[in-house]
Amino acid sequence: MMHGFMRTITADSTPRSKPTNTIGDPSIDERVRQLVADMGGEKPPELIEEFIITALKMARDQTTVADLKMLNRAVKEMRWASRVFAPYRTERKISVFGSARTKEHEGEFIAAEEFGRKMRERGWMVITGGGDGIMGAAHRGAGRERSFGLNIKLPFEQSANDTIDGDKKLVNFNYFFTRKLNFVKESHAIALFPGGFGTMDEGFEALTLMQTGKARIFPLVLVDRPGGTYWTTVLDFLHNHLLRLGLISADDFNFLKLCTVDEAVEHVLQFYKNFHSYRWVGPRIVMRLHRALSDAKLAAMNSEFSDVLASGTFTNSAALPEERGEPEIAELPRLVFQPHKRNFARIRSIIDCVNLE
Repeated sequence: MMHGFMRTITADSTPRSKPTNTIGDPSIDERVRQLVADMGGEKPPELIEEFIITALKMARDQTTVADLKMLNRAVKEMRWASRVFAPYRTERKISVFGSARTKEHEGEFIAAEEFGRKMRERGWMVITGGGDGIMGAAHRGAGRERSFGLNIKLPFEQSANDTIDGDKKLVNFNYFFTRKLNFVKESHAIALFPGGFGTMDEGFEALTLMQTGKARIFPLVLVDRPGGTYWTTVLDFLHNHLLRLGLISADDFNFLKLCTVDEAVEHVLQFYKNFHSYRWVGPRIVMRLHRALSDAKLAAMNSEFSDVLASGTFTNSAALPEERGEPEIAELPRLVFQPHKRNFARIRSIIDCVNLE
């Protein structure tokens, strides 16, 4: 039985003792605080207060009506998606991207359906854009009960597939940016099948966010039909142009892996063999593990990854006081270290290393 599988975060989310925001009028600040207190709830009240004050500030700023409508709708979309995902926070999920135009008889469709089925059999849920083609194939393999759909309203192509249509886990978005944010924050891995601009967009955005430390690191697998050359062609371009010109580093290839269907399943599962999740506490990474590392392993890591450390060493630890808001995983052992914030691909190598313990 796995521990509660909490989403990792890239910043210290310990609730603040008081709001950092004010409307500038103590009487209004107090009315906001009283309103939140009257509402009750389990959420940190200071965060809700700050949310309301930000909205009030927009009311007196020179914010256009069009911008207010956009911001209001975006917040509503984020709120609804969060509500849909809330009952499944402890479930591991993989997002699958690929062309909506892929037909059922094509090898890519068959591979995506097989991948969805095998991930379901290993206890995972599958998130797609909710459309047909590769998305419909992955959902067909995963089945309705183990599928999420994050649909986008378009004038063509994007209607919900038969598996997810009408399901409570189908969320419809007006904006790409709110949809894309939910893909990243709700997924614990990404699988890319052959696709068009949208597939490339989602894949390269995930790589950019991991490369820059703006999203947690997770597996990203490139999957094709047997004998397919779609991803080998893309990788050739990345090696022969981006890497050769010095636009990316060799370590950046740690973030992605070309796989068959079976290799992709095993690669994703291997990533979470000992590694559970991580978060930042100030300048330190606190990596949660299923099993503590041996002294010999720590010594080897301090030698192999000395270039990653800004100061100190890799150290075994119990949960830190700053993690008190996550009691579900309090018992897990920790690996704590302070890295340079410049080569996050090496952090991926550290995760691979702890999974070999």
